[in-house]
Amino acid sequence: MNKKVSEFVRKYVEEHLDKSDPKQQFEVFIVWQCYILGNAKWLLSTTLPDGMYYEITYNKVKDEFYLDAYKKFENRCIPNK
Repeated sequence: MNKKVSEFVRKYVEEHLDKSDPKQQFEVFIVWQCYILGNAKWLLSTTLPDGMYYEITYNKVKDEFYLDAYKKFENRCIPNK
């Protein structure tokens, strides 16, 4: 299943790259995965410096996959005081 979700993300990224740019080589990697409330979930990213990450959810009851694409805008430390 990990290979399948990685291919979903690869296809999505390739479809959304700027067609006027040269073809870019990149890797897709799984950051996290779990099984929760009847669904399998994966968080994935790529080696592209675009700040994107992807969530794939597999609904076992409906035998469907869902892809959400997110843009990371900021990562800041918030002190715990």
